[in-house]
Amino acid sequence: MTAGRELSRALVSNGFTLAMTPERFGWLAPSDAGRPVSALWEQFAAQGYLWLRGILDRAAVLEFRRRFFAAFADAGLLAPGNDPTAGVYSDSREGKAAVNRRLAEIVRWARYEAFCLMAPIQDFYEAALGGPVYLHKRKLLRMTVPDDPSCTGAHYDLTYLRGGTHRVYTSWIPIGDAPAEMGGLVYLEGSDAWGRATEAEYAARSAELPPDERIRAYNKYTASGGWLTKDLPGLADRLAASGPPARWLAADYEAGDMMIHSAYMIHAATVNEDPANRMRLSTDIRYQLVTDPIDGRWGRDWSPDDGL
Repeated sequence: MTAGRELSRALVSNGFTLAMTPERFGWLAPSDAGRPVSALWEQFAAQGYLWLRGILDRAAVLEFRRRFFAAFADAGLLAPGNDPTAGVYSDSREGKAAVNRRLAEIVRWARYEAFCLMAPIQDFYEAALGGPVYLHKRKLLRMTVPDDPSCTGAHYDLTYLRGGTHRVYTSWIPIGDAPAEMGGLVYLEGSDAWGRATEAEYAARSAELPPDERIRAYNKYTASGGWLTKDLPGLADRLAASGPPARWLAADYEAGDMMIHSAYMIHAATVNEDPANRMRLSTDIRYQLVTDPIDGRWGRDWSPDDGL
């Protein structure tokens, strides 16, 4: 798949359609995972993200996808007659509670832990950060069914991680191929600096709050859910008004790819509009130096209703 191709349809998030113009939409810049880590980390510092193509073993990623969807074989989630790896949705809107219970089990699988600790991930972070690294226990698995209008709104991750270091890094891993029409992550170009300024303003405003309230994603100074907004095109317009580029950047992700973004980089998701009715599966995990302060709230397994 080639960056710069013409999309089959405009991307939509929470009822807002992204402006598919050169001024407001573009493509992520891919990086060769075989380059020296020092050069890649310089690129990361400059743009707030890295799209590492093929850093993970594709077969291992697809095998985990197969195991994941096979675990839902009795839940009515999969369309009959398909390999679980395809993740073709049955269009059933029932059994959400049962699906969430199964998700809460899967995040405790030893095989999921091993997936998140694959050597290429650990090796990259140790080389980039210059020391032993820590993987946060709270790791999220997201399964997105086609045509669900509810999407993750625009946010930066430090909103949820204020109890530890700001030098914490997210790896977002597509578990299966995810062309842009499937609604993977989109990033607001140049927003790492804007996120840092926004967080500094928040820190100044919230200084009088008790410490436990100050680190919360939801308080009197923050929007519900900790998001900046659901209106992605409106946010791009706001950022453009201050001068820097303001394009939402998308990608045709493939199994084996890994995104890394800073705690300040603004990102969101769009609707899965896959014509083959496949579910999008991804995980987002956080790494940091083990010697840096760790947010204790992330020391528990994730569940879909954990409120963090």
